[in-house]
Amino acid sequence: MMTQAAKAQTDEPDNSDKVKMNSAEAPGVRPKKVREIWSQVPFEGMDQSWYNGSDRRDSSVLQSKYVNWSILVDANATHSFNDPIDHTVVGSTALARNDEMEVSVAAIGGDFVFGDAHGRIMTQFGTRSTVVPRNDLSVYRGQYSLADVYRYISEGYAGYHFNVWHGINVDAGMFMSYIGLNSYYQVENWEYQASFTSDNTPWFFTGIRVQIFPTPHLKIEPWIINGWQSYGMFNQLPGVGGNITWIPNSNIKLLTNDYYGTDDAGYLGRHRFHSDNSFLWRYYNHPQSKGITKMALSLTGDIGYETGDGVNGFKDDPVKGPAQYFMSAMIYNRVWFAHNKWAWCIGGGVMNNPGRYLVLAPTGDASPLPNPYNPTQNGGTSGTHPFTQNPGDQFSGWDASTNISWMPNQSIEFRLEYVHREADHPYFAGHGGVTSPSGYTTTPIPVTGWAPDLVKTEDRIIIAILFRL
Repeated sequence: MMTQAAKAQTDEPDNSDKVKMNSAEAPGVRPKKVREIWSQVPFEGMDQSWYNGSDRRDSSVLQSKYVNWSILVDANATHSFNDPIDHTVVGSTALARNDEMEVSVAAIGGDFVFGDAHGRIMTQFGTRSTVVPRNDLSVYRGQYSLADVYRYISEGYAGYHFNVWHGINVDAGMFMSYIGLNSYYQVENWEYQASFTSDNTPWFFTGIRVQIFPTPHLKIEPWIINGWQSYGMFNQLPGVGGNITWIPNSNIKLLTNDYYGTDDAGYLGRHRFHSDNSFLWRYYNHPQSKGITKMALSLTGDIGYETGDGVNGFKDDPVKGPAQYFMSAMIYNRVWFAHNKWAWCIGGGVMNNPGRYLVLAPTGDASPLPNPYNPTQNGGTSGTHPFTQNPGDQFSGWDASTNISWMPNQSIEFRLEYVHREADHPYFAGHGGVTSPSGYTTTPIPVTGWAPDLVKTEDRIIIAILFRL
């Protein structure tokens, strides 16, 4: 979901001979620094300018000898045709408020390099600093408010590069997850509102990763992490997993992410396995064309399950418990034209998640999560009409979207998107909203006669301005 590749400028007619370096493959450095530090550069000569979930720029204008600074701004306005009175968006990590100008992300940071030592720090301000951490139950374990301490950091890690084979990097801290293909930063994605596959899988990991490049076309990356998109650890064991990325040429990228852990708080015997797999294919590339310059598709499929302590993976069992698994897929196709200054994308996906263990919880009075400041009482994020996430609870859904993007240069993008989403149970915010009868948190919630208005379908339009320097 969260790779960041150096990309070509949209106004360049041909960039296939440029070196593109994905920071998931070479963290903390950009092409200039890679050449200075690495004896051999993995994926050298590969054009990664078209990837879904990657940085399309070829360089940074804020690069100095030791620091490559980065500035990101994601501002949007969205309208749900359900027209909720409280303006609350349900079921999204990209959006938070309807019918308002919203700053999802305002971030500054960069890559720092000195010799073979490197680090990356990216802050995050805006609605995503609240929207994304809200489902992390690990913060309720023990003392100190991890949600408050970390919420304004999207990435923060330090590491060391070893000049072995085509490079080995060892990094520790908070880094981007690749599960779900999409990037955490919307400017790197083909679509703005992510499909169920990406929105319900991790955006970040906290732990240690080792990136190993045995050949110019292959990365093998094991992880030891606190858990599934968690600041802390849920039980006694850390999560383990890894990524394998293979890029045989400039037109194909394949990757797999696999994870194993215990991520249900208090259920020491419940184990989770998840496999995420993506295929990206640029099937048309004519950079000199006056019309369509390139076309590409991305396909992602996920499968996972939980077993133990009352749940039984893919099959209901009268003794072991109900099925609890995750199956999803998403596919997108993008077409670039007018010298890569314009692009059109269409796609969507499906998800089935019995047990709802990965479904984004609704907010407000429909939230099943306790108030982090007083978890023993209702209030704050805890609802009196919670959306249930019990073993055996069913959930499936599908979505489709299309958008048009204008990219006058490599640092800014204007996007207009239409999205339709459906679920088999009431899930999205309806006209009555999820907050209170008036839509304001200051209005008391009646004991009877009112409930959050959750509906099965949602159509929305999104206008986004995405800036990156």
